[in-house]
Amino acid sequence: MKDFLSILKNNALFNGLTDEELLKILACIDIKKIYYDKDNFILHCGETTQYMYFIVSGSVLIIQEDVWGRRNIMDKLMTGHFFAESFAASKGSILNVSALADEATIVLQINLDSILKMCSVSCSFHNKVIQNFVTILAEKNIRFSNKISHTSKKTTKEKLMSYLSSESISKGRLDFDIPFNRQQLADYLNVERAAMSVELSKLQKDGLLTYTKNHFSLNADMLDNE
Repeated sequence: MKDFLSILKNNALFNGLTDEELLKILACIDIKKIYYDKDNFILHCGETTQYMYFIVSGSVLIIQEDVWGRRNIMDKLMTGHFFAESFAASKGSILNVSALADEATIVLQINLDSILKMCSVSCSFHNKVIQNFVTILAEKNIRFSNKISHTSKKTTKEKLMSYLSSESISKGRLDFDIPFNRQQLADYLNVERAAMSVELSKLQKDGLLTYTKNHFSLNADMLDNE
């Protein structure tokens, strides 16, 4: 795990730990590296899990699919993010989402019990990790709350503007990249791709924004006048 020390140290779960403390905690917990090819499922809806997953490289789509195969993208997680922690913390809970590798991806599979239960030597810094875990859960709830806020808007235009405004605010700038391609963005916002493309073209024509692929620049002056 020493190969991943730098990326783990910068993650919220291990915030506040020294290199020495991080190495000690990694020796205490049940952790395993797993590689997934693009489009391989990491977790399936309907399963249970005792593990949380940390993305070392690549990206993961969190999706919902109904019995007819219609897909709703709940989130796209990049390197440095965790997923499945809520289900692992709630023992026996059935997954209502699936996790899919969006590209060649390496994850660390972590048995959550080995984090939440104090180790035999009662590391003083283990409490820090548990506190950090609670923070991660809170931040994840905020992410899903944001999605609900976007998708609850009535029109495709309103959903787009809500999402793009939120991304701009979170990044602290008016020009930014989003993690989704066009189809993924449509799935995330629960809209038809064709209708969304039409609205994006209208927004650009009206001077509210410009975009190239997944890069967007918002015109704040025009937004103020909307």
